[in-house]
Amino acid sequence: MSPETRSAVMARIKGKDTLPERQVAALLSPHGLSWESHAADLPGRPDLVFRDAKVVVFVDGDFWHGWRFPQWRDKLSVEWEAKIKRNRERDVRNQRKLRRMGWKVVRLWEHQICDNPDSAKRRVLVALGLEPLMELLT
Repeated sequence: MSPETRSAVMARIKGKDTLPERQVAALLSPHGLSWESHAADLPGRPDLVFRDAKVVVFVDGDFWHGWRFPQWRDKLSVEWEAKIKRNRERDVRNQRKLRRMGWKVVRLWEHQICDNPDSAKRRVLVALGLEPLMELLT
């Protein structure tokens, strides 16, 4: 693949308003919640930002953010392995920065949203203090 073709292919990959993000928004909207999307003033530009509650939500794609990366990293080219590794390291750095700034950070994996959308929604509601923690554990 030529560098030009690769660049064109990569440019078509969406970083905002992805299907999992829209699914999370659809889960939360009936609760009358409002949020900012991709706030540029916060580390990592969280997908959803609830400023009043100081809660941020990241909706992470399984591939791009390396869910179970150690199990499949050897199937990638050296370049892709390095790319996903950098993404994971960046995620950890941004999460630490946000927590040091006093934010609660919720990370939802793409597969979690698809497999158990109620659990994903409840994790956000618990972080916002709108649902008791015990509800999440049952």
